[in-house]
Amino acid sequence: MNVEVGKIESKTPGKSYEDIIRGDSTPPAEVLLQRSNPPQGTDDIPFHRYISPEFFELEMQKIWRKVWQFACRDEHVREPGDYYVYDIGRYSIVIVRQDGGGLKAYHNSCLHRGTKLKPSASSGYSASIQCPYHGWTWSLEGKLQEVPCAWEFPHLDYEKNSLPEALVESWNGFIFINMDLNAVPLLDYLEVVPEHFRNWDFTNWYPYLHIQKELSCNWKTAQEAFMEAYHTPLVHPEMTHVVGDWNMQHDIFGDHVSRDLCALAVSSPTSKLGLSEQDLLDRSLLGDPEIVPAEKRVKVGDGETARIVMAREMRKTFKDNYDLDLSHLSDAEVIDSLKYNIFPNLFIYGGPGLPQIQQVRPLGNDVNRCTLEVMVFRPARPGEEPEPAQVVKITEANSYKEVPGVSEFMGDVLDQDTQILAWQHEGMQASEKGAETLARYQESRIRRVHETMDKYLNR
Repeated sequence: MNVEVGKIESKTPGKSYEDIIRGDSTPPAEVLLQRSNPPQGTDDIPFHRYISPEFFELEMQKIWRKVWQFACRDEHVREPGDYYVYDIGRYSIVIVRQDGGGLKAYHNSCLHRGTKLKPSASSGYSASIQCPYHGWTWSLEGKLQEVPCAWEFPHLDYEKNSLPEALVESWNGFIFINMDLNAVPLLDYLEVVPEHFRNWDFTNWYPYLHIQKELSCNWKTAQEAFMEAYHTPLVHPEMTHVVGDWNMQHDIFGDHVSRDLCALAVSSPTSKLGLSEQDLLDRSLLGDPEIVPAEKRVKVGDGETARIVMAREMRKTFKDNYDLDLSHLSDAEVIDSLKYNIFPNLFIYGGPGLPQIQQVRPLGNDVNRCTLEVMVFRPARPGEEPEPAQVVKITEANSYKEVPGVSEFMGDVLDQDTQILAWQHEGMQASEKGAETLARYQESRIRRVHETMDKYLNR
């Protein structure tokens, strides 16, 4: 029976996220104090949504063709003629920078005999868009320019054979596409995100790490691993001593946006070590160790907390190394994990402490396979325009720690998160119960994804 519960609230013992950030050296940002936890049902979620090829096909038609989805960064198509190919399931989109600086997105299929115009997952420069099979050529504006042996095609209407387009828009340096030409504008789709990110400007940042890992599970199985910390004590036991997990704040703002706010340099309610503030500082590690290396950490002063010291050191290092002033940001904005989920498959972290995204995509047309994409960003120094990192592709057997630039801490966490997923997916296929039972608060955002999916599937 689907029992609707009222406002969903955390019942975790100990300090809440709000309690923690109110103890920082700066007043908490108003955006972090906002709460939104609408009522939800309590029905189990059937496993056929994760393992059924028929359900997967419905997703392809009714969700992936209708939603805004992150494709690449502005840095990937910085100059006129630059292109980037974004693939989702069987669909493929070529994003190009036009001569006037605008963006276009085209379906990656020749109008002659269907050959892909650019290889999947490729990027580069091209003054025009030419089919590699028979040479039909289009301008960057998508107009058909040249057809070899044109006398063979007296029936061809050049004007009607412009490349079919998808919508494309850029926000905060992130480029999104949508195959539905009647979709709402991107800023409307993003709901509260543009306002929440008003002080978190990533337009002058660039990806210095870019990793794609193949996984043996459905895309939702992988995504949901990053939507709750209920698993932390068992999967990441070392993290419980320096990360607030069961006392994370979860918010649902609409059909397309939810978030979790996780305090760093504090202990989980499950930790029994009773660490001092100095111990917390010494054990804590941000996503980019080169910004605040462990050996350069200072001591915690009288009356200070590890969080206060970490935030102060982050501000100093960003100013010294990148001429980037973080004085307008609260301590929590500087050091905490502020992870926003944008439906259907993207996580964007706010603030400079953990500047990264994670995105999960179906791998081809296989309901049982997906890729987890991770980009980690750094600010560009004044006067510089660094090239974005080349993507490093790894298999399920590879450790993230094998990728140059990945810290041991980050590699361990991502390995732990991804190693459990094949086991979970296999368990769904073996299940006699045939469904999952979700926690009402800590897993509420997972339920919201399924609720929003149903709205698209029922249109």
